[in-house]
Amino acid sequence: MREWDYAYRDQGLVVIGNHYPEFAHEHDLDNLKEAVTNFSIEYAVAQDNDGKTWRAYKNRYWPTLYLIDKEGRIRYSHIGEGAYEETEAMIQTLLAETYP
Repeated sequence: MREWDYAYRDQGLVVIGNHYPEFAHEHDLDNLKEAVTNFSIEYAVAQDNDGKTWRAYKNRYWPTLYLIDKEGRIRYSHIGEGAYEETEAMIQTLLAETYP
């Protein structure tokens, strides 16, 4: 995610991480801030302690990646690790599209 954020942010890619805590200490905002710093994450990370965003997307697995187009539609999703080339190709496709 960091590499895609860095490579494509100037072309319009917006990366948002959604942190849905699994363990009690992960609910603490200061702990999340520390993790974001330690992992050199520069993109936005939302703290989803109640799981509202997690459930709104009907997530069941971690990690799940969504690519949302310029009109706000989910155009691609991937569950788990892998499919990096396929995902990057879709990022490039969506960035190349014009916004009506």
